[in-house]
Amino acid sequence: MLKFNHAWRFDSPGRIAVGVSAEFFKLIGKIASQGSRQSTLEHFKSYFAGATGSTSSWSSSTSWAESDLDGYMTDAEANAPLFIEAFYDACESLRRKYPDYAVPDTPHINRILAQCNAGYQIQPPDLISQNSQETIQETIEVADELLSLDQQAQDIIQQSLKQSQQLLSESRDRQAVQEILWLLETISTVFQGIDTGAGTVQGKYFNEIAKDLRKHHKGKILDQVLAWVTTLHGYLSSPTGGGIRHGTDLKDGIVVQPNEARLFCNLIRSYISYLMAERARLSKS
Repeated sequence: MLKFNHAWRFDSPGRIAVGVSAEFFKLIGKIASQGSRQSTLEHFKSYFAGATGSTSSWSSSTSWAESDLDGYMTDAEANAPLFIEAFYDACESLRRKYPDYAVPDTPHINRILAQCNAGYQIQPPDLISQNSQETIQETIEVADELLSLDQQAQDIIQQSLKQSQQLLSESRDRQAVQEILWLLETISTVFQGIDTGAGTVQGKYFNEIAKDLRKHHKGKILDQVLAWVTTLHGYLSSPTGGGIRHGTDLKDGIVVQPNEARLFCNLIRSYISYLMAERARLSKS
């Protein structure tokens, strides 16, 4: 059973997005091909019936079981969280009962939810609403148009931002942080050769560029921000820290949790937004 706002069990926050039900139904058909088809259909029937507050009984044939399942799923579509929970719980229960069965995992389910713009993602044991104002896990926005850069550079930045967010929605947390960290290092290169008024940035790599910028802005906000950015970059690079950039220590390393991944991604997004604004300011001056 997934954890989410208790009120959603009685007052639906909205229907499941178009396309999710059809994709889940296809997956159920594939799962059912691994054993007794009717037994598998009956298994999922019981979970979707429960999502509507009713119970199911054994159908008279496989074809009727399929038809009845479709009916229960259609009724359950009225409440998106309960619909998602029914499919997830049914999959997990089947996985425990039949360890040899191939059953969709959480990233696979999240990928379907993301592709259908369902507005939810599963971060076991939680079901997270990406639209709910109750969640504090909103994504930090970065300006769509970075006017001081050419179109190719803008495309690279926006594509990487979207890729990181997509990976988060699929619960691929390490990859999401890895992508946004790569973008931070890439963004730093726009400062190469720029005249800060107190000197020219000579470094070619992230740490060198950050060091040059700090040297030319001692005691200023940019100096402090880059100190924070460098600390975060160092932690995420260390095998015994975040273990993102240089791999993780298999003995002493730390596995990034979903809430931590979103924190890291949002922190880096906010730093990128600030650094791009600073780059534009320095270019003008």
